[in-house]
Amino acid sequence: MAERDWITWHDHYDTPGSSLGRRLAVVRDHVRLALDAGAERVVSLCAGQGRDLLPVLAAHPRRDRVRARLVELDEGNARIAQRAAPGGVEVVCGDAALTDAYVGAVPADLVLACGIFGNIGDADIRRTVATLPQLCAPGATVIWTRGRHAPDLLPVICEWFEEDGFERVDLASDGRYGVGVHRYTGPPRPLEPDVRMFTFL
Repeated sequence: MAERDWITWHDHYDTPGSSLGRRLAVVRDHVRLALDAGAERVVSLCAGQGRDLLPVLAAHPRRDRVRARLVELDEGNARIAQRAAPGGVEVVCGDAALTDAYVGAVPADLVLACGIFGNIGDADIRRTVATLPQLCAPGATVIWTRGRHAPDLLPVICEWFEEDGFERVDLASDGRYGVGVHRYTGPPRPLEPDVRMFTFL
């Protein structure tokens, strides 16, 4: 099987009426709400071209106060994100699955985990959710996505978040995609080095 071209994959966002385009709009709305509420430190896992964060941040009145780290393994996508990144945004070309990628950038007020849970196994989703508190400041918002293909894990993923100290803020879906938003209500947790959260299938 040929390796997926992650640059052209992003083209689906631009297809009028596409499920990915609708999902992106929902994610951006929640990013904007988090910034409105005062989020100043942001990390994005598997950030791709940064389409969920960078356009919102560029237009936001508090953009100069925000410090963000986007972690993306694909070099081409990382270069595209870097060209679009305003001041205060660091784009790291590296493995977003490793906790070491977030040293110096966490605890964050906003954590983006979009485009991940549909590409990893169930056990890795569970492990990632259990590790996310290490990336979060108290009260942090986590935005995540998952397609609603069978088996539909959205309800289970929500339960996993809630078992690990998060409260549900929103769960949006058009029947094909799901966008979850959870707020971390647990205590601060130190970042454990050299932990792998997931491996893409």
